[in-house]
Amino acid sequence: MNFSNITWLDDKGHVKPPLMLYLLLVFIARGWCVFVASLTQASDRAALVELFYPQKSDFLMALAAGFGAVIVYAAVIAERKRSPNWVRPLFPYMRWALVLLLIIDGGLLTQRILHSYYMYSWSIGLDALVLFWSSLYLYQSKRLKLYFSDWKENDGKK
Repeated sequence: MNFSNITWLDDKGHVKPPLMLYLLLVFIARGWCVFVASLTQASDRAALVELFYPQKSDFLMALAAGFGAVIVYAAVIAERKRSPNWVRPLFPYMRWALVLLLIIDGGLLTQRILHSYYMYSWSIGLDALVLFWSSLYLYQSKRLKLYFSDWKENDGKK
């Protein structure tokens, strides 16, 4: 079959992961992104981390919450390769794992607001906006629902 006219299917007819899923995972794992970026800075690694996370506890909590996004990303990579097969039964529940991670991220945002004594900052405002839009995306996206239900039992046995 030729799927060249349908851009959201790959050459085998499987649903490709949406770009928004990758952006959502980067948003949830932004603590890990800051950590990796700080490792590339040779002079003062802590300065970059303190720029984004003035409180050390906020950074550590972001790393802990972002670890779930790293696990979901590993499941997405496993789905693209269609192996290992033990990930397949867990894959349809990854959408609910993302919902849980967004709830945890909302709790961390509340903690950051409390640490700033309710002073408005652009980073908190942007985080709240992206959190809101990410929640709407998880709720509304039909393509994401199709993607998480695409890995069937007989796919890995070809």
